Amino acid sequence: MERSNPFQAPERFSVKISAIKTYPIWVGDRNQLILKVETDEGLSGWGESGLSSRELAVAGAVRHYEQFLIGRDPMLPGPLWQEMYRSQYFEGGRVLAAAISAIDIALHDIRGKALGVPVHQLLGGKHRERVPTFGCVRSDTIGGLKEAAFAAQEAGWDCLRLGWLNDAQSPYEPREHIFQMAKWMTEIRDSLGVGVVLGIDYHHRLSVAEAASFCQRMPRGTLDFLEEPIRDETPAAYAALRTMTEIPFAIGEEFASKWQFLPYIEQGLTQFARLDICNVGGFTEAMKVAGWCEAHYIDLMPHNPLGPICTAATVHLSAAIPNLSYVECWDTPLESMARQESDIFAMRMDLSGATYLVPNAPGLGIEVDEVALSRAEPFRFYEMPHIRRPDGSITNW
Repeated sequence: MERSNPFQAPERFSVKISAIKTYPIWVGDRNQLILKVETDEGLSGWGESGLSSRELAVAGAVRHYEQFLIGRDPMLPGPLWQEMYRSQYFEGGRVLAAAISAIDIALHDIRGKALGVPVHQLLGGKHRERVPTFGCVRSDTIGGLKEAAFAAQEAGWDCLRLGWLNDAQSPYEPREHIFQMAKWMTEIRDSLGVGVVLGIDYHHRLSVAEAASFCQRMPRGTLDFLEEPIRDETPAAYAALRTMTEIPFAIGEEFASKWQFLPYIEQGLTQFARLDICNVGGFTEAMKVAGWCEAHYIDLMPHNPLGPICTAATVHLSAAIPNLSYVECWDTPLESMARQESDIFAMRMDLSGATYLVPNAPGLGIEVDEVALSRAEPFRFYEMPHIRRPDGSITNW
């Protein structure tokens, strides 16, 4: 009698990519570009691009990739990632990486559904049952900022990122602003006490000298992290700033590859990696960056400003890595941009207090109502704020 071999691999699951569809739609206060990868067996997966305000450029890149992905095996996201990245002479860049990210996330969604397991299990298994978040709180008055911070603290957040509400104000004078914000940060720390992790996102608005001046105007221990104080194109500028302040840096939400992370990890220029799974290259690239960070004792602080698909992908990634600090969250009591609340998403992740419960449904655990999607508010051209200095010159938003 012939016995079956218990160690024999199961028959290969045969499925091929049949279409890749992009949906640039308006949700809440901005566009979202969500993506569906369809297969000939009826399985489908969902992804999201992170390149806000340039969604049509990403959709165009997806059309190029679709030409050679049709008929390919969606169960091989790693090799397909390499082929997408290396399939043009001018490889890389934020537009192409955002397109690859959305496709890669969707392929992992398909793999999880095909195998009946959540994506975090495909990545090695979950390290935690809950994913902690930092709450975003903003106001244009010190009283309003304190109120929002206390409300978030009362609701369970022990890590807050503080900021200003009218971030499109123009003209904008950095020196005036850093004087005000340094005073506000000091007052907020005094009011909340030492038990809350506090940070601020300067959205790369400052020069090295301005960022150093801001840091030096606050008592030691006021801030636990300073996010994106200057632009990231020149790592040497961050190296110079690193010598001028002890405040830990949170950098990386704009990075579109492990190569952009390289100097910031290897030279100790960031203490928190603000990786964006919808920009860096999806799960395939994000796991490589996470492991690299772990080797240098750097925690991830994932960027998560988009919709429910981005949130789901971020939660699965965050569950599957040991080196996590907090995930960005815009749902504190007085701060919501309605980016998560569309009826398009029949199933999405909801907060439990200030944390996301790690899901166990197959794939991402997201369900899209395609009837509602067909009625969604269409894409509209929308620019991020264009900011000028008082002398009329253009500066960063």
